[in-house]
Amino acid sequence: MPKSLFLFCSLLLSSFIYSQNSITLKGKVIDQTTKLPIESATVYLTSVKDSSVIDYTITNKLGFFTFKIKKSDKPISLKVSYISFQDFKEDLSLLKSDKDFGTIELKESVNALDEVVIKSEIPPIRIKKDTLEFNAASFKTGADANVEALLKQLPGVEVSPEGKITVNGKEVNNILVNGKPFFGKDGKIATQNLPAEIIDKVQVVDTKTKSEEISGESSGSQEKTINLTIQEDKNKGFFGKIVAGLGSDSRYESSLLLNYFKGERKVSVLASSNNINSVGFSMDEIFDNMGGGRNSSVYYNDNGTFGINNMSFGGNTGITKSNLIGVNYQDKWFKKLDQNGSYYFSNAETENANRTSKTNLLPTGKTFTNSLNSTNFSNTGHNLSLDFEVKIDTTSTIYFAPKFSRSLSKNRFLGTQITTDESSAELNSSSNDEYSENENANFGMDASYSKKFNKKNRAMVVNFNTEIQKRDNTANTNSATLFSDSTPDDIRNQNRFENDNNDFLKLEVRYGEPLTDSLRLSLTSEVTYRNIKNDLNTFDFDEVSNEYDNFNEEQSNETFSKTTTFFPSTGLIIGKEKTNGRINFGPEFINFDNQSNYLSLITTRNRDYVFPRIKGYISHNIGKSKSIYSFYDYGVELPQASQVLPVENLTNPLSSFIGNENLEPTQKHSFYLSFNNYDYASRSGYFIYSGFDLSKNGVVSSTVYDDNFKAITTFQNVDRIATSYLGFNWSKSHKKEKRTFRYSTGINLNYNFDQGLTNAVLYESRGLQINPKVNLSWSIDELVTISPSYRYTYFSTNYKNYVIDNANNFLHNAKLEITSYVPKHFVIGSDFSYTYNSNIDEGFKKDFYLWNVSLGYNFFKDQFLAKVKVYDLLDQNINNTRTITPTAIVDSQNTVLQRYIMFSLTYKLEKFAGKKKNEGGIFIED
Repeated sequence: MPKSLFLFCSLLLSSFIYSQNSITLKGKVIDQTTKLPIESATVYLTSVKDSSVIDYTITNKLGFFTFKIKKSDKPISLKVSYISFQDFKEDLSLLKSDKDFGTIELKESVNALDEVVIKSEIPPIRIKKDTLEFNAASFKTGADANVEALLKQLPGVEVSPEGKITVNGKEVNNILVNGKPFFGKDGKIATQNLPAEIIDKVQVVDTKTKSEEISGESSGSQEKTINLTIQEDKNKGFFGKIVAGLGSDSRYESSLLLNYFKGERKVSVLASSNNINSVGFSMDEIFDNMGGGRNSSVYYNDNGTFGINNMSFGGNTGITKSNLIGVNYQDKWFKKLDQNGSYYFSNAETENANRTSKTNLLPTGKTFTNSLNSTNFSNTGHNLSLDFEVKIDTTSTIYFAPKFSRSLSKNRFLGTQITTDESSAELNSSSNDEYSENENANFGMDASYSKKFNKKNRAMVVNFNTEIQKRDNTANTNSATLFSDSTPDDIRNQNRFENDNNDFLKLEVRYGEPLTDSLRLSLTSEVTYRNIKNDLNTFDFDEVSNEYDNFNEEQSNETFSKTTTFFPSTGLIIGKEKTNGRINFGPEFINFDNQSNYLSLITTRNRDYVFPRIKGYISHNIGKSKSIYSFYDYGVELPQASQVLPVENLTNPLSSFIGNENLEPTQKHSFYLSFNNYDYASRSGYFIYSGFDLSKNGVVSSTVYDDNFKAITTFQNVDRIATSYLGFNWSKSHKKEKRTFRYSTGINLNYNFDQGLTNAVLYESRGLQINPKVNLSWSIDELVTISPSYRYTYFSTNYKNYVIDNANNFLHNAKLEITSYVPKHFVIGSDFSYTYNSNIDEGFKKDFYLWNVSLGYNFFKDQFLAKVKVYDLLDQNINNTRTITPTAIVDSQNTVLQRYIMFSLTYKLEKFAGKKKNEGGIFIED
């Protein structure tokens, strides 16, 4: 019998046996005085022996509740809790058959402000007006599990393979520890490094800007913030983890995280060093820093680079060696000043070999470009961010957050390429050897002042933002570009020096005046200023002087761009119990001043514009579990200086660019709508979202190719560019004693309409992407977790006025993750995945398997964990991709990590002032 069929039959049989051994409990909860039903009261079962929670639910809007649990011959207590009411408790000696508790009447508490909660029975879930709170102790994780593993156990919380966290369909963009950032608000360091066992509560609230937070306004965001609170007895002490590993093929990894917590003061130090394409501080309980499976502690950019908190660590392509040291400090000074700061030193070096096959699409034909190149890229950076909040008095607060960064990157590029026509005749070929250094220095500041007046809802907020960026780039290029006809070849041996300065300032003043208890008049004034300067100087090698002192005027230029905007607006703010929103509208005055110095010709382009601008949102809660949110914005986007100035960029011998002074600003509409519904009684929910971006006068490239396929590109406005998207996701979990079964399914659709010009012919492309997915997870607390998942991605692009009518591709991604904690003291992990890429070009492998395995053993009172891990056990890992754009189909292959074995040792240290708590229970607040 196939294993899959055997597993299916086993699960079916288990479900049948369970259904024969289960009973149903039900009842209704009402207010004793008013006789009205109580919605969202918490009903839960606990063991009389140790008060552990067996199961829980909440009442619906009619006050009803229902359980389906396993029969029990042991004493059990049924308890009901609700804020402002006395607890109800009924002891049951055994449960052998269905039981209807009838109507349960709750008496109002003597002190309506007190929460009637038995301290030893903290609830798994609390639902407050604006906060969803989980009790971490009620959700079991494996030994040495991190916070991300805990989040995956929470109902309504999803963690994608890319590490994106959503709560009831809303993305989490901010993660705090005890209300403050932990190595930045990105939160990945906290979720991947902090042990789950020290967490007391996981609180979920709407994400607010600092001015909204200080002024007390409702959130205008659809996104969520997670706040992790540390257990009281763990909030004073020292804890951490050290990992060191050595592997085959000279692979190595090391990580360190040390934390000292004492009330408001928290000091954390992290460090890492590895050559396995990892930031190095994920501290995953199964695979440590090994990537390619469940480890998703970092973000990945479109260009393959990975990083965290805006620090780049090389690429998902190639082999990266990375080193990092970080320090985070939090404290409260002088009782009124909250302080938080972090510093990072980072260093990474990546080596990669790339092979690319590109089909270039034209209105009347195709050309083909094949290239080979290798890169060696290194980056060293320093990042310092500080965060201060000063409470002047009960009505006034000042907040300011300066940040500094400095980096130096070095890149060596060696490449060759050849372009042919449809008859395989060569059009051009080139080789390039380039070394460049890029130095960046940035300073930024976010500051705000908030003042509440005596009159309710009357307030003023002043926001100030600035960012000053400076970039110095030097490059030495040796290249040869050869053409098939009589066109002169382009041979270069030159140095380029480029300096960029980009300064930005924004000042916003907002005043709110109450019109009614729930409606306010909003008066806002916003001023922005941006100043950009670019200076490019190119010097060719002089064989006479043997120096790079021959100034190349055609490849040198200066450009300046100044943009000033003024946006005075009037609006309304609504703040009701279930509905909040804001709308602001007014004229936006824009001065767009550009100047260039090219070939000794100074050109000035100065334009003044006035456009209407409107932005607003509305959010409405429908009952306890449903909500709807909508956002709309209309404004303009200005072209870049290089797109409007008559400066020809000749840096690339095969592709030059020149501006078009007649470009107009792009007028853009953005709309978003979402609906979500999560029922904590049934532990199931779904969310739907949709939106679009519609641009008028969109700026696109207009490219003309000569007979050698050498491109000259300028820019044009087109009637419209559109992007739209639609998504749906549904999830449900079943929790019966120690067993949990979770499953979710969803689909995402994206549609893009693009226009452009190739050889003076207007083309259109319509791109569709469909992405259905399904995820399953079955676990027995602290014993085993099995998590299969599947994702299908379909790409299709239809063309008009092109040589082809359609290009399409699809991907299959299937994965099976298994984690076992048996036998005792052992930790076993297996991540097996399969990827299939359908229409990739000949010469590129279409599919591969990636299987990572890990075996760990805890010893010396679980302070030490020894592991042996194998990455890419089958030695099949590849990085082959197909990308379909409006103008080309690109197949690419890059260097990737392949099979290695790693032996590692983890040392866990902790010394706390108190003893570890072990609390359980349930409660819900209104």
